[in-house]
Amino acid sequence: TLRARVWFFTGVYPLVLNQITATSEAFAILHTMVRLVTRTSGFENYNFRLAQLRRRYLNSVSKALPGDSSAFQFRSLGSSARGGAESEARAKMAAAKPTLTDSLSFCLAQLAAATGEGLGGEKDPATNETPLGCALLALRTRHIKAAGGIERFRARGGLRPLLALLRRAAAAGPAPSQAGPGSAPSSVASAASSPAPASGPAPSAVSSSTPSPPVRLRKTLDLALSILADCCTEGACRAEVRRLGGILSLVTILQCMKTDSIQNRTARALGNLAMEPESCGDIHCAGAVPLLVESLTACQDSLCLQNVVRALRNLADSPQHRLALAQQGAVRPLAELLATAPDAALTSALVRALLELSRGCSRACAEQLSLGGGLGPLVSLASHPKRVVREATILTLANLCAQGLIRPALGNAGGVEVLVRELRQRRGPSGASPASQQPLVRAVCLLCREAINRARLRDAGGLDLLIGLLRDPRASAWHPRIVAALVGFLYDTGALGRLQALGLVPLLAGQLCGEAGEEEEEGREAASWDFPEERTPERAQGGSFRSLRSWLISEGYAAGTDDISPDWSPEQCPPLEPAEPASPAPSPTSLRAPRTQRTPGRSPATAIEEPWGREGPALLLLSRFSQAPDPSGALVTGPALCGLLTYVTGAPGPPSPRALRILSRLTCNPACLEAFVRSYGAALLRAWLVLGVAPDDWPAPRARPTLHSRHRELGERLLQNLTVQAESPFGVGALTHLLLSGSPEDRVACALTLPFICRKPSLWRRLLLEQGGLRLLLAALTRPAPHPLFLFFAADSLSCLQGLVSPTLSPALPPAVPMDLDPPSPCLYEPLLGPAPVPAPDLHFLLDSGLQLPAQRAASATASPFFRALLSGSFAEAQMDLVPLRGLSPGAAWPVLHHLHGCRGCGAALGPVPPPGQPLLGSEAEAALEAAGRFLLPGLEEELEEAVGRIHLGPQGGPESVGEVFRLGRPRLAAHCARWTLGPEKCPRKRALALVGLVEAAGEEAGPLTEALLAVVMGIELGARVPA
Repeated sequence: TLRARVWFFTGVYPLVLNQITATSEAFAILHTMVRLVTRTSGFENYNFRLAQLRRRYLNSVSKALPGDSSAFQFRSLGSSARGGAESEARAKMAAAKPTLTDSLSFCLAQLAAATGEGLGGEKDPATNETPLGCALLALRTRHIKAAGGIERFRARGGLRPLLALLRRAAAAGPAPSQAGPGSAPSSVASAASSPAPASGPAPSAVSSSTPSPPVRLRKTLDLALSILADCCTEGACRAEVRRLGGILSLVTILQCMKTDSIQNRTARALGNLAMEPESCGDIHCAGAVPLLVESLTACQDSLCLQNVVRALRNLADSPQHRLALAQQGAVRPLAELLATAPDAALTSALVRALLELSRGCSRACAEQLSLGGGLGPLVSLASHPKRVVREATILTLANLCAQGLIRPALGNAGGVEVLVRELRQRRGPSGASPASQQPLVRAVCLLCREAINRARLRDAGGLDLLIGLLRDPRASAWHPRIVAALVGFLYDTGALGRLQALGLVPLLAGQLCGEAGEEEEEGREAASWDFPEERTPERAQGGSFRSLRSWLISEGYAAGTDDISPDWSPEQCPPLEPAEPASPAPSPTSLRAPRTQRTPGRSPATAIEEPWGREGPALLLLSRFSQAPDPSGALVTGPALCGLLTYVTGAPGPPSPRALRILSRLTCNPACLEAFVRSYGAALLRAWLVLGVAPDDWPAPRARPTLHSRHRELGERLLQNLTVQAESPFGVGALTHLLLSGSPEDRVACALTLPFICRKPSLWRRLLLEQGGLRLLLAALTRPAPHPLFLFFAADSLSCLQGLVSPTLSPALPPAVPMDLDPPSPCLYEPLLGPAPVPAPDLHFLLDSGLQLPAQRAASATASPFFRALLSGSFAEAQMDLVPLRGLSPGAAWPVLHHLHGCRGCGAALGPVPPPGQPLLGSEAEAALEAAGRFLLPGLEEELEEAVGRIHLGPQGGPESVGEVFRLGRPRLAAHCARWTLGPEKCPRKRALALVGLVEAAGEEAGPLTEALLAVVMGIELGARVPA
């Protein structure tokens, strides 16, 4: 309407113009202020000009706005924003007003004056604060917060008056109980000796009876404590506060002032001081722990509780301090707070504190945590979205597993599943390092000590996880602990089946072979809670005595229990003095009971307990597996037998009788016979225990302990057990089935094992000779070896079979006569070589080298059909005096000419033979043998072969020479090599190395080697004299 328009232009429009003008002037003043500030040089000039500009700005704004402008208010969002900005600008201008508290010296002077005169003072009308309050506020908000402010405050000596002020403030409050100088207040001491506080958030009696301090005193304490807490964030300040005795002052304030804000700042200061071990010990000695525990139940403020919890966490810096905290009841209130579902910040603080307090978890800590109801919340927090809370919770649960009394409750709360799941995640491809897995592995192993937790662990897939750890070489340091934990499943048939399917037995055998570290010892409190300790009185009375006492009272022989002394009990009677022996007193050594070991078939009443060393858990599990009806699939395998034999032969002292019983139990079980045959177990027992050759000793020997006679006796006893099983009706059927219907590998293994475990001639003759078992074994020599020690086993088996076939027809060969002791035979060819030969030669042989060798035509024609046809027939050479011999070297021709002229044993045949160690192929000996065959001189061939055998298969020859001799391809030399290899006087290692050389020399042509070995074993080929 018209009236509204007039009212707007006459009333509102001038106000809008004035507001715009005032705003423009304000911005102009601010612009001028910036220019003036940039030109100022000193701090006072800066503050003065800033205050001047502030007054000018406020006056201009007040003049620009009319007095009744409050009647009009802008309702738009923009006007509200401008009003807020104007208020903020006014506040900043007021804060920029230069005051005396801007000087650190003034603030320190106020602190010093307050310590001497008092805590009050006249209030400033402008700020409504005392000079001390203004100084403390300036110190807290400006001087301490500035860069390097804490160091300047300490260097200017501010800590001493600040601590003195705290003492006066504490004295001005409610007076604490009197105590001796330098000691904690009496209430602190009494609280330290009191039990853990009861659950519930109700304030304690001390807090309810203590009146709240005055407002000014509380404000002074809040500021001073806040300054001290900030200063204690630096190490130098913490050391000076400790030196000035500030810890006792803080403990006194904590005892007297029960206001949440004061308790909050005091706990924060103590928590900062506790970051150093020296201060932490002083805080414990001052008796601050019971007061902090009391604050946990009395305070309601979350920030105050967080600082108290942090102080307790920092005080748990050593095992002694953690034990002291637990004994003074610091754990239960933390658990009760955690169970009340606090806010996120307090939850994080509580979890971190419980993690520190549970390190090396003591019995008191576990009991309080359980009584406080903290297990359920901890398990729930294990899936917290915040990683810090989640990891701290899981580590706390792992620490609690060190106490047996809490593990069943922890399992009931779901802790087993949580720890197994977390360990599986850390073991994954993107898991954490092995060091972070160590506490979880220890916790899971400790959980295996109770039956209820073992069931949960099995259902949660913990067995697979433990087997995976045993397979991991990076976790070798934990293997003894894991094996000891698996002993808990000893009588769990389902778990044992699962462990066997996962391959536990080879891993246990590896533990016996390896150099695993010792298992870390756990304390008595970590023992299984399935058998808790029985706490009985010191003087427990026997049951028989209690029965006697009841009968005496019932029959009236005694009026009451007081008439019968417990000393009359038979259990309390002293032992009778032993009668003096009639014979002279024995020596002290004869009085000592001998150390006996319990054998499998005996159980003496006085037998001592078997030793339990590093291998004890693994042997106990293997023994349990061996008691199954058919343990062959797990224990009668190469790795398992190697592990047991390594332990038996390599133990520094006498091996555990349990290992011997395992081997005896396996060899006596008929169900294991076929497994021993298939896995070459019988051959391994003989090689390792009887012959002293282990798999790692072949082919190169290694330094091993000397083979003791007890090892040989053990091996013979085990083989005898297998012999009993093999010669039984069941064993005969099993071996026959293997040899006739088994796979090719099983047939070869059966043929190889039979000479070791069969002593009945009818059995081994039928299986090996009549049914072709021996030929199967010989044919398998040149094929790929099915076992690393196959050729060693084969050489030993053939030697044993040769002794079974012909024990009297193949006696030990006589030792060879040394060559220099052989009786010399006259050389008939040597007279033709002199300067005046008698008779004179009528023929010369021309060699390819041009050498002419003299000869007698008649003698040469008589010695060989070849030369008879050449020299006396119709060939041209019959008319020639110089007959060429093509393709013949001088070294090879020398024994030929000697033989043509009747020399036998003159030593000419030894000339072309190289010494041992040099190859025979391509040598003069091979050329001489070829020439003897070409010239039809069988006697020379035999003589040359004998010379080769004398040199290479004699005392100076070794196993490596056998293959060289066999490569010549001579049947008689092959027989010589077979006899040398299978000779009964040969060392088993040399015999096996010779067989390896024969197999390599034979190559793919297995026929000659097979025939030679078969002839030697059967005693068919006797041949010529064989050198040793």
